[in-house]
Amino acid sequence: MSGSDLYLLSPELCVAAGALLALVAGMANANRAVVTAVGLLGLVAALVFTGLLWAELDGRVDLCSALEGDRGTAVYGALAIDRFALFFKGLIGVSAALVLLASHAYTQRFAERSAEFTALVLFAAVGMMLLAGGRELITLYVALELSTLPLVALAAFSGGQRASEAGLKYLVLGAVASAILLYGMALTFGYTGTTVLEGMALSVGDAALDGSRPFGVQVLVLGVVLMVAGFGFKVAAVPFHGWIPDVYEGAPTPITAFLSVASKAAGFAVVMRVFFTAFEPLEVDWALLFAGIAAASMTFGNLAAIAQANIKRMLAYSTIAHAGYLLVGLAAVASRTVDGITIGPETVLFYLGGYAVTNLAAFFAVIAIADRTNNESIASFSGMGRRAPWMAAALTVALLSLTGIPPTVGFMAKLFVFGAAVKADLAWLVALGAVNSVVSAYYYLRVVRIMYLGDPAADETSDGERPVRAIPLDLSVAVTAVAVVALGLYPQPLFRAAQRAVEGLF
Repeated sequence: MSGSDLYLLSPELCVAAGALLALVAGMANANRAVVTAVGLLGLVAALVFTGLLWAELDGRVDLCSALEGDRGTAVYGALAIDRFALFFKGLIGVSAALVLLASHAYTQRFAERSAEFTALVLFAAVGMMLLAGGRELITLYVALELSTLPLVALAAFSGGQRASEAGLKYLVLGAVASAILLYGMALTFGYTGTTVLEGMALSVGDAALDGSRPFGVQVLVLGVVLMVAGFGFKVAAVPFHGWIPDVYEGAPTPITAFLSVASKAAGFAVVMRVFFTAFEPLEVDWALLFAGIAAASMTFGNLAAIAQANIKRMLAYSTIAHAGYLLVGLAAVASRTVDGITIGPETVLFYLGGYAVTNLAAFFAVIAIADRTNNESIASFSGMGRRAPWMAAALTVALLSLTGIPPTVGFMAKLFVFGAAVKADLAWLVALGAVNSVVSAYYYLRVVRIMYLGDPAADETSDGERPVRAIPLDLSVAVTAVAVVALGLYPQPLFRAAQRAVEGLF
């Protein structure tokens, strides 16, 4: 690894250094505030270097001769340094920082292991960042495992039967997904003879003309299908969602937020890079596959969410439905126009950014409210509009955004994605998405109705103690809730960043 590689990988190295220093602080018996501050410093440094690399690609900074033009590579070409990867590194870094901030009070429940908690969040973020930049299969697989294994430990971190079950199920789910993905990668490598995505694209492009390869093009098709299934587990799409609702319910709530946002963003980043780089010649075929999975995910996720009494399970099925909305965007990108023009890849990135702030706002508000009641049932939120008006307002804003009601970022995200799908002649999928959005309004607005029209219950935790005010959590809720409305009223900065991010990929 050269000196320039260290600079190009500085975001990941800063986060990894933050994780190691957090562990050292834990061994030195530093208090939780110091441990959290060390972790946040690592993430802030990573975001600074991410911005510096973006400025370098724009030509506004010139610190590294290895980074010229719109993209560069690091570690012998295994990792791409382009705006697409940097966009997701920024998104993952901000999400991890907000999760650490919001979970500071939560870690009081396992104060003696707060350093391990912080380090695991950061190590998972490193894996996700590498996943966004991977441009060859072995690197992608290693990055996927690096992001998954810390999340398995985090899912079971709070202890108890429910958390242990969540950790075990996530481990089994991850192992099955890993095996399927690895088998798909092996078949694809066997057919193309390379693990580099650009090299695979050249080989796949010649597939129809070359009848001499063993087992024919069917091996390639099977490899692509298995890779779709493997990545489908990562983004929680139907029928690969498995035990995701059980994992979300059993895991600590900040980790559930992290799973639903950062892990999903990394999953869609790798899907877009792999399929729009390596399998572009087959995009008409897998566009139809994505459209089918999108329809199934939207419909199943929304219908299953209606029956949920636990708010974390409801949000888990909600995230399955939103994976469907995002796949509508991917199907639109793959379908293209009759002139071969790519439609709306930036809408998918905008949706991921908007969904991140929206879902974080929802989960942070749920943490704050559940701390008052020590209960995660939707019924326990009754009367919160009077007992905790600011948190209820923040949760209301987030739920309106998840539904897609203006003036929130969720409305703009759906507007952009559905608009791209219409241009790609996927009107039937847009109609199904609109119907599903109406269905989702039933269970999202049911929570709002209970908070504002329900009778208040006792304002105490189960042990009779009033909850302690958590300023970092309040700050996280405020920042994300304001961002939901601000990006709905003024989406241009995020949309422009998304446009710049996809310029080098498509």
